[in-house]
Amino acid sequence: MLSLRIALPGIIAAAVFLVWWLPVAAPANADVTGQARKFLDAHEAKFRPLEVSASQAWWNANTKGGDDDYKKKEDAQNRVDEALSDPAAFKELKAVYEARKDIDDPILKRAIEVLHLMYLEKQLDRELLKKMVEKSTAVDKTFSNFRAKVDGKEMTDSEVRKVLKESKSSERRQAVWEASKEVGKAVEADLKELVKLRNQAATKLGYKNFHQMQLFLNEQNTDDLMKLFDELDELTRGPFEAAKKEIDAKLAADCSIKATDLRPWHYHDPFFQESPAVYASDLDEPFKKADILKLCRDFYAGVGLPIDDVLARSDLKERAKKNPHAFCTDIDREGDVRVLANIVENEYWMGTMLHELGHSIYSSKNIPKKLPYTLRTEAHILTTEGVAMQFERFSKNRAWLEKMGVTIDKPKEFDETASKVQRARLLIFSRWCQVMLRFEKSMYENPDQDLNKLWWDLVERYQMVKRPDKRDAPDYGSKIHIVSAPVYYHNYQMGELFASQVHHAIARDVYKGAEPGTVIYVGNKDVGEFMKQKVFAPGRTLPWNGLTKHATGADLNAKAFAADFKGK
Repeated sequence: MLSLRIALPGIIAAAVFLVWWLPVAAPANADVTGQARKFLDAHEAKFRPLEVSASQAWWNANTKGGDDDYKKKEDAQNRVDEALSDPAAFKELKAVYEARKDIDDPILKRAIEVLHLMYLEKQLDRELLKKMVEKSTAVDKTFSNFRAKVDGKEMTDSEVRKVLKESKSSERRQAVWEASKEVGKAVEADLKELVKLRNQAATKLGYKNFHQMQLFLNEQNTDDLMKLFDELDELTRGPFEAAKKEIDAKLAADCSIKATDLRPWHYHDPFFQESPAVYASDLDEPFKKADILKLCRDFYAGVGLPIDDVLARSDLKERAKKNPHAFCTDIDREGDVRVLANIVENEYWMGTMLHELGHSIYSSKNIPKKLPYTLRTEAHILTTEGVAMQFERFSKNRAWLEKMGVTIDKPKEFDETASKVQRARLLIFSRWCQVMLRFEKSMYENPDQDLNKLWWDLVERYQMVKRPDKRDAPDYGSKIHIVSAPVYYHNYQMGELFASQVHHAIARDVYKGAEPGTVIYVGNKDVGEFMKQKVFAPGRTLPWNGLTKHATGADLNAKAFAADFKGK
């Protein structure tokens, strides 16, 4: 279950047009702290109206989908970019940043470091920035309005998933899968132009390409990232191959074909990023009569992290022109947090809502307002994804469901299925993230290569799914994150590592060394206190690995994740 969790349009969520002038030369050491505080205070005073306006416009565009809404979204983003791209303002910030070692307040010093990253990306020609926003908005609009069409009938995203999950006809599955991929053709030209514009922006700032630049701006680097994912590849390859062999046998039997004839449309979701429903028990059955929103409301309240205000502001049902993808957004860093969803009563949406509401509790709802506005947000995109994934996992946990009052008619079968699905999900998703990371890295390194071939080469290597026969189409373009959240996806997998590591820390510290697989949080407000103090309270005062160590006592690693997918 994935979300597009964006606090502001685009990837960088901070900007301001600074209307005062400071000396360009670096301030004297005695004045550094004062100059930094003056800059930050003025930045925040000017920034809040810009952010609220842009965030609200972005929300309206995704919930309404009208031409005027998208025009307002684009205009708001342009105002943000104009503010960030102001060269005089950046000079003032850079002067303070270069003297930051003399700032005597560590919180203030961190705020200046974060602001420097935010401004740096936008030190470009404003016309180039506008072109990037224009192309990005056009593609976003296409995604929001796109519906797969089969035999002249439009299908919602949930209807597509239902066919891919339930149909026994390979022909029907293929037709629906191919229809869902038509959005790739619709955005291909704009996406390719957007990739080149992003690369042009990156090279102007001295980076090899946009991928390298985005990693730097997110306090990551290519070498360390690829080393981690190479390690994960080695760690997961054998277990994944074994799990997939069992899954393939069941998928083939369901459609009365040979395992060697399986193709992408047989894997129950459009990208094989989730575990197919091939096991004995139907994980959707308990949710057919369940109230998903009540379960979420009761659970989060029970651990001392209520979300009633979030639900009251949210948009949760399917309709035309509304973005079919789920996400959570913090409108103002003052507590106005919202979720967009398209709820259907099944396990997928149970997990999705736990996920999105996990984002919502790691927001200005629970990050202390005493922090500077600039730092009143999550430490990193991987840490907020990790928290969301940490809570999402309970949708497949029988002990959790029964404790929450959900009836499981066949508990033994449910346990067996859920255990296999959860293990398969961790493995499958890890392999899918390999595809996304390596595709984006290669695409930005060489956007003129055959991207269709690159996509399917990676799918075959890491997901072990055979490409469709005689197909040459931009299927990569049907993944919205490549357009709207570029160089983001690897953070989902790093979030999985973070989720496992934090959960194991809770088992150790809150549950006094209990087996992590038995820990379900229900009704335990000490869990909420742990999350508030260890994960939420620092906001962005710590980099992502610093927060990981603060919360768990160790740097981010794969040990807890490995224990989880091995079922230990």
